[in-house]
Amino acid sequence: MMFVAIYVRVSTDDQNPENQAQELVKYAQRMDYKIYDVYTDKCSGLKDSRPEFNRMQEDMRHMKFDAILVWKLDRIGRSLQHLLNLFQEMQSKKVDFICLTQNLDTVSPSGKLLFQIMGAFAEFESSLISERTKSGMERAKRQGVHCGRPRKDRGV
Repeated sequence: MMFVAIYVRVSTDDQNPENQAQELVKYAQRMDYKIYDVYTDKCSGLKDSRPEFNRMQEDMRHMKFDAILVWKLDRIGRSLQHLLNLFQEMQSKKVDFICLTQNLDTVSPSGKLLFQIMGAFAEFESSLISERTKSGMERAKRQGVHCGRPRKDRGV
């Protein structure tokens, strides 16, 4: 039996998260998944602190469920980088991801392949950022700009 965490988020107080929650619960029941908990946030996805998301992550770290079920990808991730970091942590905890409306999951072989491709792109993106950062620092140094930690005053 697979235990799932359902994550629901709406951006404003005037929106009702029950629409997402009801559909996700119905899906979990159809698939014969056991619902561990329903985590619901009412806040912008851009906020760093989403209390229920944070609680779900903590439960994931303690391996309390096997998969996270969401309505839409943008309900769980703030940015591509945030999503990729989350997916990497999920993979390390062997937690699958299921996105109902976008037909994305890591339970199936094709979903796992897509997950791995996304991971490869994340690694590639990280390498490009590192390369650009190093190049920018070298250019700045050639122009006499100090990069890194502030110099310590070595007074006499």
